[in-house]
Amino acid sequence: MPTPQEQEQPLLLDPDQETAYEEAEKVHIVGIDSDSEADGARPFSWRKLWLFTGPGFLMSIAFLDPGNLEGDLQAGAIAGYSLLWLLLLATAMGLLVQLLAARLGVATGRHLAELCREEYPTWAGMVLWVMAEVALIGADIQEVIGSAIAIRILSDGFIPLWAGVIITALDCFIFLFLENYGVRKLEAVFAVLIATMALSFAWMFGDAKPSAKDILLGIVVPKLSSRTIKQAVGVVGCIIMPHNVFLHSALVQSREIDHSKKFRVQEALKYYSIESTLALLVSFIINLFVTTVFAKGFYGTDLADNIGLENAGTYLQEKYGSGIFPILYIWGIGLLAAGQSSTITGTYAGQFIMGGFLDLRLKKWLRALITRSCAILPTIAVALIFDSSEGTLDVVNEWLNVLQSVQIPFALIPLLCLVSKEQVMGTFKIGPFLKMVAWIVASLVIVINGYLLLDFFSSEVSGTIFTTITLVLTAAYVGFIIYLVSRAKQCNHSFSLKQKPEGIDVAFE
Repeated sequence: MPTPQEQEQPLLLDPDQETAYEEAEKVHIVGIDSDSEADGARPFSWRKLWLFTGPGFLMSIAFLDPGNLEGDLQAGAIAGYSLLWLLLLATAMGLLVQLLAARLGVATGRHLAELCREEYPTWAGMVLWVMAEVALIGADIQEVIGSAIAIRILSDGFIPLWAGVIITALDCFIFLFLENYGVRKLEAVFAVLIATMALSFAWMFGDAKPSAKDILLGIVVPKLSSRTIKQAVGVVGCIIMPHNVFLHSALVQSREIDHSKKFRVQEALKYYSIESTLALLVSFIINLFVTTVFAKGFYGTDLADNIGLENAGTYLQEKYGSGIFPILYIWGIGLLAAGQSSTITGTYAGQFIMGGFLDLRLKKWLRALITRSCAILPTIAVALIFDSSEGTLDVVNEWLNVLQSVQIPFALIPLLCLVSKEQVMGTFKIGPFLKMVAWIVASLVIVINGYLLLDFFSSEVSGTIFTTITLVLTAAYVGFIIYLVSRAKQCNHSFSLKQKPEGIDVAFE
């Protein structure tokens, strides 16, 4: 059993294990070696906020990937402005989840995949790993297909979808090239991509001129009908993405934090909270731009049910094509920025997930290549099989959004379990109120998943064999969630604490 002194400190990383970042790769924070501020009042520092800025914006890419754009445009076209409140609520829930992931990474010096390997039995850890990989592959298919569609738009149809997939697949080498120049250079590239998305979709917003009154009412007045349930599930599913929880808990370790000083950890958490909030505010505005453009142009029309990533640019051009610059290409540029940035962060997340769950010590280029291959091969198959007619890719994208929602509990429940444990977090474990709010969010997502499964049974399942297989898989899915929840409630079970490195005092001041 851990001693009282051990319970006051978080679970720190064993130096012999795989790490998210080597010490030489981390960003040095101004004043990290100075104790003059110690436990007294520490004034807000714009310079420190700037140095901590980066991980939150990389994390926010998952809120802006092609899957989100698919969900945005369909929500706008089919539901009009009525789901804007849900977009805001889902973004707020996503922010809570990401702040908890950042808290876990900062306080422990380890990321979620590594801690899951320690917390759960081998069989459960392997199931969680498989679920995380499935979610990542599903997201990556959307991201690569989205990039390929953008490339086809910008090349006036000269480059086929499968060739666009191959071009996008090469971005892992761009990622490796950029990573060699340091974390800050990589973050700067993503800042440019986010700015490109913001400018592109803001231009579209300016061309469409949606009603400010309708936007405000859509945000503050909750509405939901049976016709828009699927779009609502898609909005929640593509905002809170499982692989992004693993990613953010690792990204925050790119800053050099002195874990032996409690106030330094608190300082890091403060600046990361501000940065993440700003990043997701930007992502919400961009998602709102896309949703409202399609709500203004296509809600209530005969085209509403047929619009997706594949044909959205064409319909936009027909509706708003009289501007200074063809809106088709503006859409293509924004979609390309979303696809390219999200595929690179997907590769990044895949490295952390694979390395953490399997404790792999592979070279980065090899791990990136393996991660990329796991997603590219099924993506090429999807591109070749489902590109036969207009709309088939959009159906695939829609169900991939739903897949993200189904996978959320397998990242969210372990996260809530770990950030609530004193053996893991020390004094940085979450309090009762935050814990209650987090579990309400998790329960809401699980209830949505339950509705989705029931809807699937009623509309898709037919035949004795198919029904039996689906029932077995659903029972296993529900059973594993129950196992994770029951284990999370076992607050006093033993946890294998790692020995701290000899000669290093990790007790908080």
